[in-house]
Amino acid sequence: MIRTSAFFKAGDDFDKVQAARPDFERNAGVKFTKPPKPDWKEGDGGNDGGESLSKDHLEIDPHEEGRPVGSNYKLLISGFVPRPIALISTRSKDGKTSNLAPFSYAQVINHDPPLFTVGFLGSLENAKDSLRNLAETEECVINVISEHFVEAANATAVSAPYGVSEWEISGLHQAPSSVVQPARVKESILSIEGKLVETKQFESKATPGKKTGVLAIIEGVRFWAREDAIDKETSVIDLEALKPISRLGGLAYGRTIDAIELPRPKF
Repeated sequence: MIRTSAFFKAGDDFDKVQAARPDFERNAGVKFTKPPKPDWKEGDGGNDGGESLSKDHLEIDPHEEGRPVGSNYKLLISGFVPRPIALISTRSKDGKTSNLAPFSYAQVINHDPPLFTVGFLGSLENAKDSLRNLAETEECVINVISEHFVEAANATAVSAPYGVSEWEISGLHQAPSSVVQPARVKESILSIEGKLVETKQFESKATPGKKTGVLAIIEGVRFWAREDAIDKETSVIDLEALKPISRLGGLAYGRTIDAIELPRPKF
């Protein structure tokens, strides 16, 4: 039986699963609905009638003896969702090669100054293309991925040898930046030119002494927003135009086309 709505799983024939799914609704607009419980009042708790309270939980020690670190990875990327994707453009120190790759360990963490975090797997000593370029030049461009170029953005995740341009592989177009050397993605509705603030390495708990990750803090020094997707005050990006893509577990990406609005409570 071919599943049309579930995640693709190992052992499935991906082409058959994909072929059985409905076509992509390109013109689907953003739909706002009421929240699940419009009459919710202070103290009501969950909106599921207490159903979630009847379920038990499993305690999981991420460092339990015999637990593969890959299990932690799968749990986190499938449960901590949706995650923004930073499509990062970098350039080598000698300026001869350019790199473009997506990272879903990414988030905006401050607005004054504008600061972003990006998590890279590996170490500074054995850094792959994007991290190597960022560490050496301290510059990058963070591009937001939208529906209209999701396939091309996904293509940049290919494990290409250093020096091979993901720009050519993806077919995405370079646009000049203002104060950093790496190019912006022309197709991206919102791009942020960034300067590296600092990096911090993390050591494995499973294999002491092995560096397994690097956190980069990046300051946004220029914003580029497509003129038809931002208001006159250059303050708000139109969600209907942006149609951002997020990362889910496995091979899955998410669309943001359903939304609710909830006012911030006043004490």
